Amino acid sequence: TMGNWLVNHWFSATVLAAWLGINIFLFTYYFLFFDRDERYFYTRAILGSALAWARASAKCLNFNSMLILLPICRNLLSFLRGTCSCCRRTLRKQLDHNLTFHKLVAYALALFTAVHIIAHLFNLERYNQSQQATDGSLPAVLSKMHLQGHDWLNPIHSNQTTVEYVAFTTIPGLTGVIITLVLILMVTSSTEFIRRNYFEVFWYTHHLFIIYFAGLVIHGIAGLVRGQTEASMEEVPPRRCARYLTQEDKDCRHDCCKDPEFGSIPAESWKWVLAPVLLYIFERILRVWRARQKVVVTKVVMHPARVLELQMKKKGFRMEVGQYIFINCPAISLLEWHPFTLTSAPEEDFFSVHIRVAGDWTERLIDIFQQQKLEMPRIEVDGPFGTASEDVFQYEVAMLVGAGIGVTPFASILKSIWYKFQQADQTLKTKKIYFYWLCRDTGAFAWFNDLLASLEHKMAQSGKADFLTYRLFLTGWNTSIANNVALRFDTPMDTVTGLRHKTIFGRPMWNSEFAAVAAAHPRSVVGVFLCGPGALAKSLQKSCHQHSSLDPRKVKFYFNKENF
Repeated sequence: TMGNWLVNHWFSATVLAAWLGINIFLFTYYFLFFDRDERYFYTRAILGSALAWARASAKCLNFNSMLILLPICRNLLSFLRGTCSCCRRTLRKQLDHNLTFHKLVAYALALFTAVHIIAHLFNLERYNQSQQATDGSLPAVLSKMHLQGHDWLNPIHSNQTTVEYVAFTTIPGLTGVIITLVLILMVTSSTEFIRRNYFEVFWYTHHLFIIYFAGLVIHGIAGLVRGQTEASMEEVPPRRCARYLTQEDKDCRHDCCKDPEFGSIPAESWKWVLAPVLLYIFERILRVWRARQKVVVTKVVMHPARVLELQMKKKGFRMEVGQYIFINCPAISLLEWHPFTLTSAPEEDFFSVHIRVAGDWTERLIDIFQQQKLEMPRIEVDGPFGTASEDVFQYEVAMLVGAGIGVTPFASILKSIWYKFQQADQTLKTKKIYFYWLCRDTGAFAWFNDLLASLEHKMAQSGKADFLTYRLFLTGWNTSIANNVALRFDTPMDTVTGLRHKTIFGRPMWNSEFAAVAAAHPRSVVGVFLCGPGALAKSLQKSCHQHSSLDPRKVKFYFNKENF
């Protein structure tokens, strides 16, 4: 399975390996540079190896700050998908891992920030100790050089200076505190729980990135960490001349009489982040321009359990199955954009989304559409985004598994397959579909029931009732539902969903499901598609492996996890 993963995700694996390699290289190279370079001989005399830890982590912070914005430039990614449309689809699909890479870079930023802060706390402590030392040692002498009118090396010039004082009165200290607080807020508010339940909190705190980048650029301007200047190193090489600094020599006759001179390390964060920031600004301008194009809401349907269906039209809008759009409603908020999976098929003359209550914004949107009498509220749309899930059409037999909210993209896929099937589309190789729907309660997905019922009716009418077999698994149920089902067991329609196929209570026994499909299609290649949690992906992958025949002429199961 590891081999299969590498074949399918070679691009992701290459990017990951390159990213890790560059981080390791930058950290190692700059750690050794600051730990050994002659220019920082005197700085190291005061700070020790904490200097190298602080500077190496700073380089990695700059590198990752350069990368963090690139994966969220969704128009740039769409452009890349378009330009490599001749590439293999697996390569284009890798671009859908953009948010995973974004999170990975964010974790790296958090790690290097922690290293950088700890190293600088050690540095502050050592600067303080050297300033207060009166033993005539090299660190003590270097810390008093500003008193003779020379350039300073130790930025602390008072015995009363505390860590708090440096943190809140110096540019590096203050910007460092602000950047760290911003990073903590952004990382903690991006947990799945907050994103799912309080999207607005995640959305607004993430816009603190503006403060992060401003702070990052300003952070190094004061140049508190210094090294010996090139000219001074030629005149008084540190390795040869350092010992004379601790000697009180009034009548100097050697060539190390001159005191060393020091200069700041120039701020360079701006060089790393300038291009990505400009690219991101261009991306935002493009989003505003695209959003200004008129969207006409052609139909509004209120489904049970307060699920809102919006059918829309927009000039030049072209979608594929499995894609998503971002929606903004200026009446609620000018800034908030929320992602929704498209539930319409490309063959339809409109595009649609189904919106359930999942936070304040969705609740207010549903309220607005429920209350509107004459005038439709204005809706802005950006997209579509994401790679089309066309692989579904490439298999004779397809097993589609939708768990919870992961059922949404299958609305588009099932409708599209049916349209292609009706039109005898040559690109469709599918002869049979098995659809498995797992959910705690069907309430919020009553609209999906209606879709299945409509497909069931159309297929029965055209004599193709056996094209789609679906199995509904209710994983969250109580005794009243069970009693109701027991009473009406012999009715032709299911009591929970009203569909022809009965609802099964509990979780699927995947071994028996796969065995049944293998028995029904002994010589077919079966594509298994999941949109759902990672734990389910593992058990499906295992079943695919177990039930695939070693004989190339017999049944084979291929697992595909879709990232919607």
